[in-house]
Amino acid sequence: MKNDTPKNNLFAYDKELCQGTALVLCGVDEAGRGPLAGPVCAGAAVLPEGFCPAGLNDSKKLSEKRREVLYGELMANAYCGVGWASVEEIEEYNILNATFLAMNRAYAQLCEKLPARPEIILVDGNRHPGIEGDVRLVVKGDATSAAIAAASILAKVSRDRYMLEQARLYPQYQFEKHKGYGTKLHCDMLKEYGPSPIHRPSFLGKILGGER
Repeated sequence: MKNDTPKNNLFAYDKELCQGTALVLCGVDEAGRGPLAGPVCAGAAVLPEGFCPAGLNDSKKLSEKRREVLYGELMANAYCGVGWASVEEIEEYNILNATFLAMNRAYAQLCEKLPARPEIILVDGNRHPGIEGDVRLVVKGDATSAAIAAASILAKVSRDRYMLEQARLYPQYQFEKHKGYGTKLHCDMLKEYGPSPIHRPSFLGKILGGER
């Protein structure tokens, strides 16, 4: 799908897809494919007509404070779904398939809140997650589509909040600073303390070698 929409004109992109009709458009995105610890999370969002939260953008381009504000606005005004795939599911199915599982769960939760299923489902990336319907894959979709950007915020904030809870349970890893990603600090803590119950064993080979 060619994207001739100006950068950051996310709402115009979605509006153009609907071509002036009342089509219901859903965005789906994930957070947490790369970390060494914690589940992968996905968001699904439908933005009601006329709801255009200021500053909506790819979650990675927003500050934590701004993401939290937008998350609250989305939860109060939009149709939202959040889905998860656990560390155990990541280990059993691999991270790609676990991500698809989380996306399907987020979409299913969203559909429970809607009177009818969305006509168009925009998914960030280039791999089909197996969601039934008119799925459109959008590379860098979280910086292209307002609906996908909203989904990215739902997923990112939900997962970050989870990792902050885990930081209180496992303070030695300092999850509050890196959210489970493979920073030098995180790797150093892993080497000092070994893995926790929320670490992904298959992600730790290069860091811990035979120590797992």
